[in-house]
This record gives sequence, C-alpha cells and structure tokens, in this order.
Amino acid sequence: MAGSEVRLDPWGRPEIKDYSRLYDLFGIRPFHELLPRLKEMGVEPSIFMRRGIIFGHRDLDKVLEAWRAGEPVAVVTGFMPSGKFHLGHMTLGLQLAYYQRLGFKVFLCIADAEAYAVRKVPRREAIRIGVEEYIANFLALGLDPSKTEFYFQTARKGPYHELIQLFSSKVSYNEMEAIYGELTPGKVVSALTQVADILHPMLPEYGGYRWVLVPVGADQDPHIRLTRDIAQRINPEIEHIRPPAATYQKFIRGLDGGKMSSSKPEFTIFLTDPVEEAVRKFRASLTGGRNTAEEQRRLGGEPDKCPVFDQYLYYLLPDDSELASVEARCRSGTLLCGECKRFGSERLAKFLEAHQRSLEHYKDKAWSIVEVPKY
Repeated sequence: MAGSEVRLDPWGRPEIKDYSRLYDLFGIRPFHELLPRLKEMGVEPSIFMRRGIIFGHRDLDKVLEAWRAGEPVAVVTGFMPSGKFHLGHMTLGLQLAYYQRLGFKVFLCIADAEAYAVRKVPRREAIRIGVEEYIANFLALGLDPSKTEFYFQTARKGPYHELIQLFSSKVSYNEMEAIYGELTPGKVVSALTQVADILHPMLPEYGGYRWVLVPVGADQDPHIRLTRDIAQRINPEIEHIRPPAATYQKFIRGLDGGKMSSSKPEFTIFLTDPVEEAVRKFRASLTGGRNTAEEQRRLGGEPDKCPVFDQYLYYLLPDDSELASVEARCRSGTLLCGECKRFGSERLAKFLEAHQRSLEHYKDKAWSIVEVPKY
C-alpha cells in the first residue's frame, strides 16, 4: 500500500496491519527506544510498554525528564460517549492509572459535544453513558477521583471555550483537509474542541501544567498532529502553551479479528456484560489455530493472529513468564484452542466478577464527582 493511501481517521474504524509504517509516514518515534531510558530513571514500564502494545510516541522522553525534575505534568485523554465501555477503552484507563501512580495529574474528558456533532447521540443519552459507563468504569479500574479531573466538554468553565475560537485562526481549512480528509462542519468544530481539551491544562486557570501527555490509539494521531501545529503557532501569543507529547497503542482485536468496537457487540466484550454472556462470546471467538487438531499439533498455532491471545496479552495474564509459557505451548502445538479458551474463559470470568463488584460501588458516586451539562 502506498504511503498516499494511508489515512488515519479518528472518526472511522481503521484496521492497521503494520504499525511500523506509521514511523516514517507520520513521524511517530518507536517506543522501544525509550525502554532503556525508563530503567535508567528507575521507572517500571507498564505492561503495555514492556509488551510492545504501546508502539510509538512523540516527546515522551521530554515529559519524563520534566517529571523527574519535579515540574508539574498532566496526562489528558478523552472518550466519546456513543456506546458501551469495552476492553479497548479499559486499556487506556489502565494507562491513566499508571501515570497517576507516578504523580501525573489526570484530566479525563467526556466528549459529549463531539458525540452530538459527529455521531448524533441524543444529549441525555450521551450524558448518561458518560457518567454510568465511562466515569464509573474508570473509577472501578483504579483512578483516584481526588487526583482526576473529569469533565464534559459542554460544561467546562473558564477560558476553555475561548481557546477554541482562538485556535480556529491558526489553521486553514485546506490544512485540516490534508490531515483528516473529507470534513463536515461538525468534524471541524470537534477537532478544534479536542485541541482545547489537550492544551487547556497548560493555562494557569487549570493548573499551569508544563507538559501534557496524551495516550491515544493510533487512529487519533490526526488530532495530535493538528494540536502540535496549533500549539507552535499560538505560543508567541499564549506563552504557556507548548506542543503536547503523545503515546500510541495498538488496537486490541475484537473476537472476529477486527478492531474491537461498540458497533459490533457480538465480537466485543463490554465490562458490563453478564459474565455468562462474556464467556459465551469468548468461547466463540476466532483463533490463530489451524484447521484441525492434528495440523495444530504438527504446525503449531499462530498467537500473533489470535484474538484470544490478545486477551492474555493485554490484561488476562499480567505475569510475563505465564504469558510466555502460553505463547510457547501454542506455537509448539502442545496447547490446542479448546483448552486455551477454557483456561481464558475462567480468567475472564474472575476478572469481570471482580470488576463488576467494584463498578456497583461507583455507579451512584460517579454522578457526584462531575459537573453534568444542564442541557
């Protein structure tokens, strides 16, 4: 595929087969180069870092140096409340909790304006999903509400909305089309609003954080590139603002082998699924196995192609040695898909049971820790 044919669409559902192509095409730097530096700084890499799930970054090294020097740093990300909370969302939530433990301030945006403008999600429904699906699940995953600033775009106070107007003068429509492709008025406003979401924590009114880090999926890089361009252009006028840093993670595969998505519920595990339903989906998943058991024993399985192995890689097997054992047994043909699914479904059931107990505790509390839009 030619480079000109590669377009990342933050509002679509891209399936990226070769993440390494993004290094040259979009200037993303390989993450593995930072691992030795993390160890030198005494920072224990997260499970996503050490397993290559986070594959790239922009300026994370600068953020970590600032953090090490004691400068105020923040991590920012956002979610469009257009569907139920699934395992793909969870992976970003676990990253936020990781940085929070290091001492980063967390800003978590519920992009209700974007949900209305781009996906036509009714206002009341977007608010309900934002609180009961997203905020409640993030709290259940371990985010500390006293160190996390949850907000809805349409309820944000202060100069946040003024930034959107100022940023609109720092980019042309042609430039935005070159980044995003075909646009609608709703997408233009949504993109500029996301620039404000990323940069506003640098203003004194919101804490004056010297550096902002944005962990995202690879499809969100257009927003990062637009934000970095605008930050450079507006810096002489608003000196607090500088280009944000970013990390990029690979998509967790849905159970059909494509990108996990709320729009494909049969192939997606939601954290609110009844445990029996989630296990049923898991056991029906596509695998990286061969056509027959005999062929599997002879040729071995292909975990790199397997959605079931993805569940182990991302969250079900946090112990690296246990993960390596499962992978080796799969590749050698000694572990067949039926046994692998039985083992994984037991792990999945325990994980969901524990998470859902925690979630029940936070469902009502979630409404009290965020300012809900009035309309």
